[in-house]
Amino acid sequence: MTGVLDGTQLDAAVAALAAARSVTVLCHVQPDADTIGSGLALALALDRRGVPVRVSFAEPAELPTSLRTLPGVRHVVAPAEVPQEVDLLIVVDCGARSRLGALADRLPGAATTVVIDHHRANDGFGTVDLIDETAASTTELVTRLLDAWGVPIDAEIAHCLFAGLVTDTGSFRWARAGSHELAERLLATGIDGTEITRVLLDTHPFSWLPMLATVLSTAVVVPEAAGVGMVYALVRAADTHDVGPEEVESVIDVVRTTAEAGIAAVFKEARGQNDRWTVSLRSRDSAPGRSDGVDVAAVASGFGGGGHRFAAGYTTYGTAESVVRALIAALG
Repeated sequence: MTGVLDGTQLDAAVAALAAARSVTVLCHVQPDADTIGSGLALALALDRRGVPVRVSFAEPAELPTSLRTLPGVRHVVAPAEVPQEVDLLIVVDCGARSRLGALADRLPGAATTVVIDHHRANDGFGTVDLIDETAASTTELVTRLLDAWGVPIDAEIAHCLFAGLVTDTGSFRWARAGSHELAERLLATGIDGTEITRVLLDTHPFSWLPMLATVLSTAVVVPEAAGVGMVYALVRAADTHDVGPEEVESVIDVVRTTAEAGIAAVFKEARGQNDRWTVSLRSRDSAPGRSDGVDVAAVASGFGGGGHRFAAGYTTYGTAESVVRALIAALG
């Protein structure tokens, strides 16, 4: 199903929204601003039309601190409050069923499922699949859907949409055609883009600094990996007790700045399960105008994960040494 979103899919999604009597929006585990922003933008639109709606994600237990600033968080409920059966289920920013975690069991109970996503690896698992790998963020696709449905985008909805756009483009460092145009439209509603960006991308507790120092001390460069070099670092469970998931996820954005490596990886050890690791991958082209960056989504898919060409991830099991060795072997 991966490809460019067409009008037929949009029409089908609008019809599903218009007919829905109750809606559940599911976001992916370890939620970021794109999945939550997409979910809350839809929730705000549905609520204003008098449709009962709830937004949820399987883990962690609480919404990350920075995401609690998004309008519409009152619609977020715990997984236990998500009914087994629902009229319309909307899945946002999930490249695969597995990204729903424990809430994947809600899929069979939905009369209709709409999947909205921009991950290339998504092969479509909904009744209606709005999947467009050329979109910079899932909130971009939600914008198109709201436009097709005739929903006005006010400041609250724009705040949620902008949150996903600015984070998934890395403050527009990875912007695509149309990204700046969409940002201008959303900013015109009166939202404070500077403050939204600061809260989401540039704010951490002091405890992040010593954690980062410890993690960066484990960094290693493997010059021969994939012919472009790889830099990696380990985040041990013991390093994360004083920080939240946002701080752990931010490590990759520091590690990937290494000039000597075209690929960056961060291995994050699970608390209470020391042989389970989540791995974040990043890559880049060697120079402007080149298109020679390693496709890390393809690498991640080999381990059961996925993502985008330059940003992907997966979950694996083993010792620190074995999981690092396996990735280096896969890169060649």
